[in-house]
Amino acid sequence: MPKKSGLGKGLDALLPGAEDQLSKSGVRQIQTDRILPNPRQPRANFHADELDELAASIREHGVIQPLIITAGDSPGSYTLIAGERRLMAAKLIELQDVPAIIREASDQDLVELALVENVQRADLGPLETAEAYRQLTEDFGLSHEEIADRVGKNRTTVTNTLRLMKLPGDVKEALVSGKISEGHARAMLSLSSEAAQSAALKSILKLSLNVRQSEELVRKLSGEKPHKPIPAPPDPEIKALEEQLRQRLGTKVSLNQRSKGGTLTIHYYSAEELDSLLEMILGE
Repeated sequence: MPKKSGLGKGLDALLPGAEDQLSKSGVRQIQTDRILPNPRQPRANFHADELDELAASIREHGVIQPLIITAGDSPGSYTLIAGERRLMAAKLIELQDVPAIIREASDQDLVELALVENVQRADLGPLETAEAYRQLTEDFGLSHEEIADRVGKNRTTVTNTLRLMKLPGDVKEALVSGKISEGHARAMLSLSSEAAQSAALKSILKLSLNVRQSEELVRKLSGEKPHKPIPAPPDPEIKALEEQLRQRLGTKVSLNQRSKGGTLTIHYYSAEELDSLLEMILGE
């Protein structure tokens, strides 16, 4: 059987045999104070309500899914690979020990495994995901294509997410706090300077613009002409009426119909034509 690859296919893709060990005797009870957080953990924000709910579940049922850990730098210590939320919730209720599987893991594994756990649960914010991608690119030399293969995304998505790291601090802060969406942030990336991006952010927040309106604002700030709506094709009945009037009056006629009423425009090109039109219309 070919070896699996890619974070999108689960933990066993990066640590072969880890999933098999869950059903074997490889699970040990490890004291929580001996497990240190993953220094490569991309997730920076953990919702207190979610941790409280998980802590309540652990208090009642225990830690059902073992943590994955690796030997730490100092004797008797361990570094967390996967299970950050479970560890935090266990410490929250002062649980003395937790079930864990000890595995060998490199620094790159620490990034990739933390990333798979969060990406599969959609726990990471866009900037946290971008930071994880940045570590894999700059620290471990992975290409965008290789990252895409590991996380089960397409290469364009990885590239666009990494571009978020180029945004100025105020835009990043607005994105993290939820004041703007990733769509807003990506629209601002089209602007060439941080000053322009910050100015766009102020307008977006002040006017409560949606993503499409923000994209239009960015086009205007970039000097692009706004997209003109494609005109609707002429109504055949209206065109037929215009032709009948043209033949009757002998001049160009424009009929513009609206939802209520409309306008009828009769064109003339000389004083004599006007007199002739008046005579036909007024009967004089």
